Amino acid sequence: MRLLGADEAGKGPVIGSMFVAGVVIDEDRLFDLAALGVKDSKLLTPQRREYLAAKIETIARDRYVLEVRPEVIDELRQIMTMNEIMVKSFSKVVEKLSADRAILDAADVNPERFARRVKEGSGTGMEVIAEHRADKNHSVVAAASILAKVSRDRSVRELERTLGLDIGSGYPSDPATIRFLENWVKEHGDLPPFARRSWKTAERIKARFI
Repeated sequence: MRLLGADEAGKGPVIGSMFVAGVVIDEDRLFDLAALGVKDSKLLTPQRREYLAAKIETIARDRYVLEVRPEVIDELRQIMTMNEIMVKSFSKVVEKLSADRAILDAADVNPERFARRVKEGSGTGMEVIAEHRADKNHSVVAAASILAKVSRDRSVRELERTLGLDIGSGYPSDPATIRFLENWVKEHGDLPPFARRSWKTAERIKARFI
């Protein structure tokens, strides 16, 4: 049996893209993931995630990572909720891959509803299930969470290299990120192009300094 695991990284940040990753693994290769120590990406160091991502790519039958840029998120939020954006994004990933069963990390308080909407949105014929904490309970979803998080981390670090500035993690709870946004708005008179303008954090900072 072929299993597809899907998870996201970067749903909540005020800076940068969101990434949704899908990984297809033959069921008899799940042992290889376990042997490598594949687990929820949040429990791993950045260095360990990078190492495991390379290993996962050699084990996976197929994989796909979708980048949803901040300006796209802002545009979509004018016509749909963040939950609907998550359905749309996961659906695109599932649509790109083929397996016997898809296991999703549920991005909805109702996992069954999320699975049903992604199945409908992707038009897939495969079985689709969604669970909360799927990245902790299924190694194939943990593998997807690692690919998504590595993609997100690389994107943030690339932004920092381009700017020559520390932007922190990009999350509203990160003082370094808030400090960066405040300084940028004070200097440029507007939010940076890679900020999610529809986020309340961004709106508050812009209103305070403009």
